[in-house]
Amino acid sequence: MNEEELESNKNEDVMRRAISTMKQRMGVIEQGGGKKSLEKVRQRGKLTARERIQYLIDKDSLFTEIGTFAAYDMYAEYGGCPAAGTVGGIGYISGRQCMIVANDMTVKAGAWFPLTGKKNLRLQEIAMENRLPVIYLVDSAGVFLPMQDEIFPDKEHFGRIFRNNARMSAMGITQIAAVMGSCVAGGAYLPIMSDEVLMVEGNGSIFLAGPYLVKAAIGEDVDAETLGGAITHTEISGIADYKFSTDEECLDHIKRIVSKLGHASLAGFDRIAPVLPAKPSEELDSILPADSSRPYDMLDVIARVVDDSSFDQYKQEYGKSILCGYARIDGWAVGIVANQRKIVKSRKGEMQMGGVIYNDSADKAARFIMNCNQKKIPLVFLQDVTGFMVGSRSEHAGIIKDGAKMVNAVANSIVPKITIIIGNSYGAGNYAMCGKAYDPRFIYAWPSAKIAVMGGEQAAKTLLQIQVASLKSKGQEITPEDEKKLLDDINERYISQTTPYYAAARLWIDEIIDPQDTRQRIAEGIKAANNAPLEQAFNVGVFQV
Repeated sequence: MNEEELESNKNEDVMRRAISTMKQRMGVIEQGGGKKSLEKVRQRGKLTARERIQYLIDKDSLFTEIGTFAAYDMYAEYGGCPAAGTVGGIGYISGRQCMIVANDMTVKAGAWFPLTGKKNLRLQEIAMENRLPVIYLVDSAGVFLPMQDEIFPDKEHFGRIFRNNARMSAMGITQIAAVMGSCVAGGAYLPIMSDEVLMVEGNGSIFLAGPYLVKAAIGEDVDAETLGGAITHTEISGIADYKFSTDEECLDHIKRIVSKLGHASLAGFDRIAPVLPAKPSEELDSILPADSSRPYDMLDVIARVVDDSSFDQYKQEYGKSILCGYARIDGWAVGIVANQRKIVKSRKGEMQMGGVIYNDSADKAARFIMNCNQKKIPLVFLQDVTGFMVGSRSEHAGIIKDGAKMVNAVANSIVPKITIIIGNSYGAGNYAMCGKAYDPRFIYAWPSAKIAVMGGEQAAKTLLQIQVASLKSKGQEITPEDEKKLLDDINERYISQTTPYYAAARLWIDEIIDPQDTRQRIAEGIKAANNAPLEQAFNVGVFQV
């Protein structure tokens, strides 16, 4: 076995261990509030959130889950909040892509934590951007009271959900709400602001104030079913439209409703018959070096994602630290912007480090992004970027100006953008390569991703200098041993904040994915985006040239 094969095997071992860890953690999250809580739900004749989704979507069809790791390793003082208490994603119902949002009643009775609100808003945002019908499977006790100050009053808090209900209705996006458990207080507005409301007898209830609060407020004794059950709301108040005896009957009716929805205009992105990559996607596991500072050829990644491994490079011999070009993914035409991670040499003789954005590569990428907008071709960004080139040579050549051009083109792009963070995603490089702040329709990360303002080693040393200077200014003597301990502590804390799990927990990314699922995720994203015609004109405003 030669050195190259040994290196490939080592890379594969590291990636497969990372994928295994990811899947183990997903398995725990999928248990929601735990086995006991799941059994209690079933004893009441109810399906769990995940069972409801599986029953609802077409048999053997794909469910693209979003935000599995939301709130991961957070809210430990309250026992955690797996998947932020909501299971959500894009599934096929009667052959139609729909956004499905299901409260997980096994997690604090489906109560809303701060990240629950953020996740629900992200799911609504995806539905609005891609004009997808929304199915709410409601089973929630409302706001988690111990944290009400972080979920209730602000612009991107709980109330924004109902504002979005109204906006989606005005946009003509179908919303169907099935109340299959509690629906309390402000949360009661969500189903009523949907197009149609379905309720399950005996389990579903809708009221602004529950029996205990009614008793405390006005002294009235009333049970939950009389106050806001399915019979009350379908026969007395008229708030709900249908009632059913079981979860299954309720979900069957949703399928029938969706099957009759009319079809709107499409964006018209080009698609032909798909062809598998000529190079197997299984080899993606062995391409990225175990040491993220080592070089590799990003073309090897692209060849295992695109149809027939065919990639038509744009300005191939210019601005080589960013790869730009046209390809197809599952038949869909795409423009790819990817960081080249191997060391390259420009025609001028300049050696350029992999993963760094130089003047010429920023200039090339900006032009390519504009071309894709002109041709209405969706953009795919493959990120493994350490930032823009620094130093007097770059500054004198106007790196800030060229970087600003690229950022401007990304920010003003009107075609759908899908971002995959493969490795490093540092500083302004994250921005220029369409990080979360630049409105990608979907943003995913491999388990190998690292997301931070700068690399761990540089950041730790910078933070150490600041901390040591502060301590010395207070008259403290710092020994080399003290410095080493401080550096180790800073390193540990900083590195923990750069992992994809830290990012996914805070919804900086939509999901951590197996590299072999990259092609499928991109294709499903473009298919969803094709439901929303491009209504804006492309305009980049003022460019420095």
